[in-house]
Amino acid sequence: MHKSMDNQADWDLFRYFFAVLQAGSLSAAARQLLTTQSTVSRQIAKLESNLGVSLFTRSPEGLEPTPAALQLLEPVSGMSAAVSTMQRRISQQTGAGVLRLTVPEVLGVEVITPLLVPFQQQHPGVQLELSIAEHNEDLLRREADLAIRMVAPQQGALLARGLGQSRLSLYAHRDYLAQHGMPLTQADLAQHRLIGYDRHLGLHSHWQTQGLALPIEALAFRSDCAMARLAALRSGMGIGLCHAALAQREPDLLALPVELFSFELGVWVVMHSDQRDQPSLRQLFDYLADALPDVLQLKHQAPA
Repeated sequence: MHKSMDNQADWDLFRYFFAVLQAGSLSAAARQLLTTQSTVSRQIAKLESNLGVSLFTRSPEGLEPTPAALQLLEPVSGMSAAVSTMQRRISQQTGAGVLRLTVPEVLGVEVITPLLVPFQQQHPGVQLELSIAEHNEDLLRREADLAIRMVAPQQGALLARGLGQSRLSLYAHRDYLAQHGMPLTQADLAQHRLIGYDRHLGLHSHWQTQGLALPIEALAFRSDCAMARLAALRSGMGIGLCHAALAQREPDLLALPVELFSFELGVWVVMHSDQRDQPSLRQLFDYLADALPDVLQLKHQAPA
């Protein structure tokens, strides 16, 4: 980097840069930052002048990052995460503040979000950020404060409480089964429209390790978006996996024989161990640990 700037100015300029990099255009970045497009443009020009490099080029699709910009992506992303973590931790000292949760997609939309309503009513000073994705944000790197995980955490620095086992089985809409019939063996499944993962081969392999040896090409509808798979199941597109507790809310979803394919996944609520004394975070941890077993009808698991 060719010129030096004070640290405060550094981060302020890089914040604009990171927003443009994520959004792909000046206008979208301006909306994200709640400012004007001209302000974003000036800040990017100032950063380019200070660094002595060009960061973006224009294309029909929007702004394309230059090689110099791509080299900055990882360190600036780390800076952004560090600043967010610092702001959250400072705010939490009062017993209120901002708490960031990371949860699996379907559970986040169908279960966690409704559960957070009474928690916020009881703790009106707490602001919640909910990251819903199949990919977990990293608690060790403080990308989030609390996580709901379907795999037991192995890191010693994490405080985890096992809540129980959630059963997943195959389901289909009653209209689909009325038209195509009920499969009674795994061999029958090859004649049906199946719903599953697209490019997430790790999750598809999990099916196979649990005993459902179907090639990915056999799936009639593939998506790595869990909510899209659930929508396809609800609309009668075919046969797919679903948490039993969620399927029981849907009168039109019928369970296939459990002998065909069924398994259990553990559910854990997790936080960083050195944050156990943060009042609002500990309250949310305990609240979810108490509420989720009933909502998900979790089968008790013995402590590890």
